[in-house]
Amino acid sequence: MKYKNILEEEIKNKVTQDFFQKFDCTKILGKIDFAVKIKRSQQAINFNDEYLLWAEAKKYPADILAMLTQLVLTIGKARTFDEILPPKFLGCYDNEKIAFVPYHDVQDIFYQNDFNWSVTPSNHDTKEFKQVYNQVKKVVENDIPWETYLFNFESDEKELRRFIRENFIAGKLDISKNKIDKSNFIIIYNKWLETVKPTISVNWEAAKRSEIIDGDFYLADLLSAENKTLKEKLFVLLKLNFYEIDRKLEESGMFSSKRADFTDNQKAHNAFWAKYERPPKEDYWDYIIERRDLLVPQDVRERKGSFFTPRQWVELSQKYITDVFGEDWQDEYTVWDCAAGTGNLLAGLTNKYNIWASTLDRQDVDVMRERIKNGANLLEDHVFQFDFLNDDFSMLPEGLRKIISSPKARKKLIIYINPPYAEAASTATVAGTKENKTNVAVTTKTYQRYQAKIGIAGRELFAQFFARIYCEIPGVILAEFSKLKILQAPNFENFRKLFQAKLEKMFVVPADTFDNVKGKFPIGFYIWDTGKTKNFTRIKSDVYNEQSNLISTKFFLSYANTQTINDWLISTRNRFNEKNIGFVSCKGSDFQNVNLIFIINHKSQLPHPRGTWITDKNLAEVGIYYSVRHCVKATWLNDRDQFLYPNNGWKADLEFQNDCLTYTLFSNNIQSQYGANHWIPFSEAEVNSRDKFESRFMADFINGKLEQPAKNTLFSKTKESKKLEFSATAQAVFDAGKELWKYYHAQPKCNVNASLHDIREHFQGRNDKGKMNTKSSDEKYTELITTLRNSIKALARKIEPKVYEYGFLK
Repeated sequence: MKYKNILEEEIKNKVTQDFFQKFDCTKILGKIDFAVKIKRSQQAINFNDEYLLWAEAKKYPADILAMLTQLVLTIGKARTFDEILPPKFLGCYDNEKIAFVPYHDVQDIFYQNDFNWSVTPSNHDTKEFKQVYNQVKKVVENDIPWETYLFNFESDEKELRRFIRENFIAGKLDISKNKIDKSNFIIIYNKWLETVKPTISVNWEAAKRSEIIDGDFYLADLLSAENKTLKEKLFVLLKLNFYEIDRKLEESGMFSSKRADFTDNQKAHNAFWAKYERPPKEDYWDYIIERRDLLVPQDVRERKGSFFTPRQWVELSQKYITDVFGEDWQDEYTVWDCAAGTGNLLAGLTNKYNIWASTLDRQDVDVMRERIKNGANLLEDHVFQFDFLNDDFSMLPEGLRKIISSPKARKKLIIYINPPYAEAASTATVAGTKENKTNVAVTTKTYQRYQAKIGIAGRELFAQFFARIYCEIPGVILAEFSKLKILQAPNFENFRKLFQAKLEKMFVVPADTFDNVKGKFPIGFYIWDTGKTKNFTRIKSDVYNEQSNLISTKFFLSYANTQTINDWLISTRNRFNEKNIGFVSCKGSDFQNVNLIFIINHKSQLPHPRGTWITDKNLAEVGIYYSVRHCVKATWLNDRDQFLYPNNGWKADLEFQNDCLTYTLFSNNIQSQYGANHWIPFSEAEVNSRDKFESRFMADFINGKLEQPAKNTLFSKTKESKKLEFSATAQAVFDAGKELWKYYHAQPKCNVNASLHDIREHFQGRNDKGKMNTKSSDEKYTELITTLRNSIKALARKIEPKVYEYGFLK
């Protein structure tokens, strides 16, 4: 056995050194174990990294088919092939053998319908693993000469070297072209922007004014065969070695010619499209054209509307409208989607004479009218260009203008929208890693008109839509998709004072089921009656999962005039004769900000500190605050729930206070490099320290050796007991932590004053980007840290019911 009794990482290094030394094997591709690509110095003119192999690696002899199956599930789960051109081979190896499979022989597995790619790839017991295993087995047994691709490192060494020498050649991959579908055409567009667009001889600013976008040239390329566009109804057509601009747009004067040539004799264009199979399956054509709205810069997408509504939620929303207004609502009500985009929200509606659709972009109007020719159930005269946040209602078609001008007719008007989303700030701007983009939303006439009334909420486009609808088209039904800010966000308090429509019914779904939406939070569908005045306080909502299954119900509250957990923590500050021992960051009071709640040595470590000092006088409250914020798992559903000012029950519950202190001691971000570490929960003798600690504060505090004010809290100094008493669950955390500290202090180059963060960094190290690695090659450490983490999770489960009992969450 060639690689006996060595670690998996060492096997990877040995395989690289012995067989792939001429290649670059340093790149980490997500959770793919091993990747081989052409070194830059070898690579021909190519606009993407040229990978030759993605492989699964194991330490001990393993089933080849199982390893390949795990690799396929890993790639499919991350959809690595959407971002990076796939390699010539997939493969796997252990400490005795290596196997290769041509990528094109298995790529169809990635495109199968109705497959759950979210399963854990290493779990061999799932039905998905077994399904892919059988598919891989079929490929190996029926489609390829398996003996050609399987090698023993020792007995087949010469054959393996010959195989690599003959097949791993720069610029000669000889693999099937990468398939294009509705899942990856945006990724390919982004690559096209970098490589092909710069070689097209077009004045892009002039094109933009004429509402021609680079995406139109991309569509001309994409929907073509042999460099001839197959779809004639596009705004730009590819004609072998040049583009032809749509005649109507050319006559607008923005283009001096109907023709756009290549500046490099089409070299970049040909090299780029040599990697992809054109055109995509015809089944995808209409979808891709319909999603032209995605082929624009991010800021334009946000202004026009980035939450393209998935068909499953379109159908569900129409069911809810039927539940509220009856089965004949489409005959009794008029529907206006005033942020229609390409009209997908209106799919499924049956009475085209009662439907109006308007959109900001003229070319979206053209797309909808093209869809009408292909059978979309809309009237061409009811589809029009209209900038809802800027244009005057006098510009509306006469039929619709009459409806909104009549109080009686307005009662039978449903404004049915998934409005555009753009906001001035995000978590990244709060954290200081991005700039605010206020100008995205504050340049509209609607913002200028209502900003004084709705305050900060006016910086979000969907709030502007709702303000104008409520104030200028009163009495209508508003059926809309939006985030929960309208119900709960503190920044929307002024908005809710203005917008007092009655909320009749709603449901929520995961936000990441919408195109272009990242993050785990709820998006709701709401049915408001603006003709009925009601101050929102709470509602019971239906909850659906990604598969459109009703999984639960949940109450959503407005939190109006409610103090938050941050207000409570502020009240614990400024006690007499305090000693600072750390700083707790306190940004936001809901689940979405949980990653901004952490404990560090000093506030100077933050660019924009927002929080409070931790002292010997407020340690109990800070421990409760930190634990409460972290021990309840954040999910997409509770993402906007607010942590509140508690009742007084916690004050008499010393076990709860001590549990929270324990949780905090073993999950903070204290680092000794930033000052004295006051957070070591053990004495020198308990962990066999080689020298005296710089600070014994925490150990002395736990053992009751500090003077404390006499009151009924964690700080009580009583004659019966000075030492803190911990529950069995908390004590298990201390025991696990002590073993970890002892193991660290036995290391040759330990830091006597090390914090838990320092200990983790010592064993786990950092990657080339400076981030701490998630794993360690030290098996003893891995065992100890796993025990500690499991005990902390058990403690969090014990604390969680108290969070609700004491009113921190409702």
